[in-house]
Amino acid sequence: MSLKQLSLLTLISALSIAPSFAQSSPDATVHIDITPSHQINSFDPDSALGSSLDVLSRRDIDRVHTPHIVQESLSAGWGPITYRNNSELRMAAWHWNPAGAWSDAAHENGYFTGSTELKSPIRYILSYALPHRGFATSGDRPVQGPNLSYWKSNPYLTSKFTGESDALHPQWIIVDLQSEKSVSAARIQWASPFAKTYQVEYWVGTNALDFDGGPKGEWRSFDSGKITNAQGGTSAFTLAYAPISTRYVRVLMTESSNTCDEHDSTDLRNCVGYAIQQIELGTLDASGKFIAATKDPTERPNAYTASSIDPWHSAEDVRDGGDYQHTGFDLFFTSGLTNNLSAMIPVTMLYGTPDDAAAQIAYIEKRGYAISYIEMGEEPDGKHAMPEDYAVLYIQWANAIHKVDPKLRLGGPIFEGVNKDITLWPDAQGRISWMGRFVAYLKDHGHLADLSFVSYEHYPFEPCTITWKDLYREPQLMKGIMQVWRDDGVPKEVPQMVTENHLSWQLTGPMTTIFAALWLADNVGSFFEGGGAAFYHSPIQPQTVNNTCQGWSSWSNFVSNENYEIKGYTSPYYAARMINLEWVLHRSGIHQMFPSSADIKDADGNLLLTTYAVHRPDGNWSLMLVNRDENNAHTIRVSFENQKEKPAATFSGPISYITFGTDQYVWINDGPNSHPDPNLPPAAKSIEANAQTIFKLPKASITVLRGKLSN
Repeated sequence: MSLKQLSLLTLISALSIAPSFAQSSPDATVHIDITPSHQINSFDPDSALGSSLDVLSRRDIDRVHTPHIVQESLSAGWGPITYRNNSELRMAAWHWNPAGAWSDAAHENGYFTGSTELKSPIRYILSYALPHRGFATSGDRPVQGPNLSYWKSNPYLTSKFTGESDALHPQWIIVDLQSEKSVSAARIQWASPFAKTYQVEYWVGTNALDFDGGPKGEWRSFDSGKITNAQGGTSAFTLAYAPISTRYVRVLMTESSNTCDEHDSTDLRNCVGYAIQQIELGTLDASGKFIAATKDPTERPNAYTASSIDPWHSAEDVRDGGDYQHTGFDLFFTSGLTNNLSAMIPVTMLYGTPDDAAAQIAYIEKRGYAISYIEMGEEPDGKHAMPEDYAVLYIQWANAIHKVDPKLRLGGPIFEGVNKDITLWPDAQGRISWMGRFVAYLKDHGHLADLSFVSYEHYPFEPCTITWKDLYREPQLMKGIMQVWRDDGVPKEVPQMVTENHLSWQLTGPMTTIFAALWLADNVGSFFEGGGAAFYHSPIQPQTVNNTCQGWSSWSNFVSNENYEIKGYTSPYYAARMINLEWVLHRSGIHQMFPSSADIKDADGNLLLTTYAVHRPDGNWSLMLVNRDENNAHTIRVSFENQKEKPAATFSGPISYITFGTDQYVWINDGPNSHPDPNLPPAAKSIEANAQTIFKLPKASITVLRGKLSN
């Protein structure tokens, strides 16, 4: 279906639109408080309403950045774009430029810094596995490589780079035994550098690594778990004279030998931190022989979570099969996908170097590409990074980037999509909030000004349990998490941004039903109602339809095949057009948002109608109404009320009435042939409105009313 066909369908759909009701009593009145001092937000859609681009295959990169697909992708109306860093998500190094320099050039390994020279345009970006990940996974699906050696901590978290005692940034490995085991001894095979001072602890409680739900319990040191003046090597030693039953054991390291590893000893980064070849837990028999804790054959292998990972790697660790790549910055900025607007871009931080991040920014600015914001790292909460560790890296990276351009606006932490505060084990002051401790560290170290925005993802629902009633939760979830960050200490002047967004973190059936359209409208509206600054919906490019736990679906705005042939549009596409082309006006300037409400509830007290009102630069008032009643239409009057003026104003004269719902769109779940039928765009018409006009809101629909007010 082409854009021309879509425009024709708009005209056809408008012919059958239901007129406003000619009745005397509506179901409710929508009240909009237009008192100037009561304005709740303001935003420019060209910087506040956008989409995103993530990792793709090389083949898909070539197809996405073609004129036709770019045109289709932009037709949803989203303005700016944010570039997602999946390499850092997958615990890999990111070579934003294939040209550059290795710290150990002779062996093509070490720490890589991309070149700032403007040579051949960069079309593809490759990821590199990290050999020093060793046995660690840190909770994500790391990019696999051929040279896994041993685990080593990030050198940029040591005193040589932080300027603080290593004891303030302890590094650790947690062994998850998968179930409670009897533990009274450990065997650790150290590499170099090793820990001179460390302690071995066990977890009392449940969910030691659940930062989203909150760990429930505490770490306790084994009776003989505190080790000082250690000499490295391999040793088995007693932790407790009586075995202790536990699932999680932590090795907490606070002082390094600062002896060099097997690489270039002239590079300080190879000589700081901690390195471990293997950790085993179990007991000692009567002869002092170590016996590993037994596992049932059906149990999963032990898992190892690390506080950080050394970004050292080599040319051999490249992931270049073509199935997992990022779009090169030259292609990204020149294909048209940025919509001629400034783009938000990432730099790697957890698995990179400050020099490489600064070089990336220098290259982009040399090319003359426009940067709106820079996100620092990717999902540190998902990697179980400590907030103080993330913060001290943030400061180092900010210093390096601001040497290139002090005007650049940096932010993070780019949290995973959560609905509640991210909490972890208490620090010395008893603080458990990840965000609270991150903000406090920046403030205490005089770098809060480097936090130009706070960003996070929003994936609110469990993928396999979504029901219609979940729609009623979205505005409270969105505004609730925004308030959580403020309560954690994010200053009110620091803007909040949702930089990656969808119904769930996993593909699920409702992503292409009418549910997704209504959810997206509420998601956007409640975000700005809660004071948000920028919202990016994911993803911008077409993707195929696939089977899920709740039927066949697609992440994207389109019904397309693997060759990017677009066969139709999904409900989020039409919702995006309602938001971007009807509710707001791109390329026009600042929109002012005012409070609005309507009291239509079901028998359980669920609010069935949500309302979002903006005053646009063209002088029109625009009201987006989401009727979340799955089975019934509702009727409303609209009243614009100013505390200093009586009587209330109303829509007057020609009013644009645009609606999208189940009359235009129904998803047919039919395996690989799943598609919408009907698949019509929003229906639109003009209404001559006055104080008595009653507007009909079809069941399960988004409606925009737009026009001028009576004097």
